[in-house]
Amino acid sequence: MTKQNKKYKIALVGYRLNDGGLEKVMSSLSVYFGNKNIEIHNILFVDAISYPYSGKLVNIGKMKIENKGILGKLKLFLFFKKYINNNQFDYIIDFRYRIKPLQEYVWSKWVYNKKTIYTVHSSRLKTYLPSSRLLTKSICNKKYSIVCVSQEIKNLVTAKFNIKNAITINNPIDIENIKTKSLEYTDLEFPYIIAAGRFDSQNVKQFDKLITAYSNSILPKKGISLVLLGDGELKDFYKITTIRTGMQDKVYFEGFQSNPYKYFKNALFLVLCSKYEGFGMTLIESLACQTPVVSFDCVSGPNEIIIHKENGLLVENQNFEKLTEAMNLLIEDTILCQHCKSNSLKSVQQFSIEKIGKQWLDLMGINIYS
Repeated sequence: MTKQNKKYKIALVGYRLNDGGLEKVMSSLSVYFGNKNIEIHNILFVDAISYPYSGKLVNIGKMKIENKGILGKLKLFLFFKKYINNNQFDYIIDFRYRIKPLQEYVWSKWVYNKKTIYTVHSSRLKTYLPSSRLLTKSICNKKYSIVCVSQEIKNLVTAKFNIKNAITINNPIDIENIKTKSLEYTDLEFPYIIAAGRFDSQNVKQFDKLITAYSNSILPKKGISLVLLGDGELKDFYKITTIRTGMQDKVYFEGFQSNPYKYFKNALFLVLCSKYEGFGMTLIESLACQTPVVSFDCVSGPNEIIIHKENGLLVENQNFEKLTEAMNLLIEDTILCQHCKSNSLKSVQQFSIEKIGKQWLDLMGINIYS
């Protein structure tokens, strides 16, 4: 590793900086790198920004207003290509979804250089890498690294595509910032459990099934509510589910929250019942708030975060009856719940932004500690 005797320049390429775990990771690394005296250029393709960042913002999303149609797209592509070429970045870190294989092939050959790092944030690999093994190997060939946010994702990428330069770096959290924000006031003055995520049309988070599982548990009879944080296309569908199950007075929709931590802090526990995950940001954020978690052992992430009956409960994947039983257990067994709560914060120290950020610096050979 070389000493930092020059000012490094890194491009972080993403779609947006709001409303999502992937976006939080990009935001956290942007701020972390900036604090380490690295010049950061945040290049976005959607004009949606609510998370903090450091350095320069290149908002290509905003430029789309005046550049529409095929010619407009070509103009923006040429602008992006020229911007990358002219700035001679030491590293390019790409956080985008990659669902257009031919576009990604063009970008990999004509835009990105050898010091490009692709990130993979979901076990649903086709969101980030083309299904074609030959095409993916061609895109990733000679790139600096493929960073996977869980070991399970790394194993999947390696097995499917035979990629040699894939590594694991988990998602980071700013534990001190979470601690501070978790102390802010919330007007929810009743006992509740919580779940959080996008109400997207693909129903990845399966909040409708969570509402049903909750309705079958002992929690409503004990006066314990369910709070959902998030927004999206399925909000009305989820509300209909509360009516169908008779839970309309027990389930609270609090919308998207820029500070979810104050809600996590005061919850009895957090529930994750996704179809699949990347690394499960809500799990580590909840644990950082000293709130235990109940989660499906889905692909991927939860079993790399949760130690069963130590900081939460791992449930057989997609078994909603078992999920109901797990929720009941944490309410009925107060000793177990307190044990998991007492272990929560220390169980996520390994995911602190300082530790994960250093792993990124080590990957790029940037030594800011000498």
